[in-house]
Amino acid sequence: MSDPTCGDVLVLNVGSSSIKCAVFDSVLHEVLRGGIEGLGPQATLRLGVLRRDVEACDHRAALAVLLEALDAQGVLLGNLRVVGHRVVHGGPRLTQPVRITPQVRDEIALCTPLAPLHNPHHLAAMDALAALAPDLPQVACFDTGFHATNPEVALRYALPQELADNGLRRYGFHGLSYAGLVERLETLAGALPDRVLAFHLGNGASACAIRGGHSVATTMGYSPTDGLTMGTRCGSIDPSVVLRLAEERGIDGARHLLDHGSGLAGLSGGVSDMRTLEARGDPASRFAIDHFIYWARRHAGSLIAAMQGLDAIVFTGGIGENSAMIRAGILDGLTWAGARYDPAKNSRHAPRLHDDGTLVTAWVLPAEEERMIAQAARDLVIMA
Repeated sequence: MSDPTCGDVLVLNVGSSSIKCAVFDSVLHEVLRGGIEGLGPQATLRLGVLRRDVEACDHRAALAVLLEALDAQGVLLGNLRVVGHRVVHGGPRLTQPVRITPQVRDEIALCTPLAPLHNPHHLAAMDALAALAPDLPQVACFDTGFHATNPEVALRYALPQELADNGLRRYGFHGLSYAGLVERLETLAGALPDRVLAFHLGNGASACAIRGGHSVATTMGYSPTDGLTMGTRCGSIDPSVVLRLAEERGIDGARHLLDHGSGLAGLSGGVSDMRTLEARGDPASRFAIDHFIYWARRHAGSLIAAMQGLDAIVFTGGIGENSAMIRAGILDGLTWAGARYDPAKNSRHAPRLHDDGTLVTAWVLPAEEERMIAQAARDLVIMA
C-alpha cells in the first residue's frame, strides 16, 4: 500500500481574474509558487522564476496552462496526493475543511449568491480537475469558517428571521489567514495570548477579535465589502447611500463603484496601492492613508470591546507586513488600550514590535493561508 503522506499538495486560490497556486511537499515545505494573472488573451504566467505572457481567456483555459507549466517544472498531475482549494464562501453549514464530493460541490454552488464573483470560479477549477484526474482527492477550505464561532448576536443583522434563514447574515472573511496567524503566534509567543486583535491588511482588509484562539467578532460581514477602508472597496457605509447609488447608477453600477472604484482608489483619485500612496505624499494620498488608519482604529475599539480587553495586536497581509507607517498609525491610536511598540523594530519589520514587560504585545506575522490549506488537505486524505 502506498504511503498516504507521499506526493505533492497543490493549493489553488481561484479569483475572479486570476489563479494563484502553491505546491508543498509531504512535510509541507513549499516547493513552488505562482499563478496566472489578468485572465484574457494577454494573461501573465508566473511560476517560480518563470514569467511569460499566455492566452487564458477563461478559468478552465488558465488552469490547463498552469498545469502544463507545473508539469514542465516537475510537478506532475499524476503525482499529486491532493489538491486544496481556497473557497471564499461556505455559507452557514460549510465551516470546516471537507473532501469535495458531489454533495459538497452542490452546497458550494448554493452559496454562489453570497459570493458571485468567487464561488463559480472555484467550482470551475474543481470540475476541470475532476475531469482531468477523477481519482485525485480535492479538499475545500472556507475563508468564512474561522468566524463560525462568533456568537449569534454578532452574526445576525437586525432583520426578520426569514431573511437570516435566507442567508442574510454576517459571515466574515480572511478566516484562513487568521487561523494561520493563531497557530504562528502561539509558537512565537510561547503561549497564545487570550485576547488578540488581528489585522489582515492588504487590498482587501479586515480586523478580527480572537478570544482564546477563536473568532468572536470581525469587520467584514455578508460580503468582503464591509468594514475597513480597502484598496478599492468602500468598507462600512450607510445602507441609504447604497440605495441612492442603486437608484442613480443601477444595481450593477452601484456594485462596481462600491467594490472597484471606492476605498483608497476613490479617496486618492485612482490609486489603490498603499506603497504608491505613501511615496506620493500629495494631499489626496495623505487623506486616503489617514482614512485607512482612522477606520482601522475605530473598528479596533469595537473589537476590543467585544473581547472585553486586549493582550496582543498582530498585523498580517501585504500592508500589515510591509508598511511601518500604517502599523505606527494604528498603534499610536491604541495607546489608550495599552499598545506600545519600539519604533526601530517597527521600521525594520521585526516579527516582535514590543519590548520585554509590555502588557499588550505587538507582532508582525506573514500570512500563511496556502500552508493552512495544504495542511488541512493533507491531513484529511491521511485520515481517510
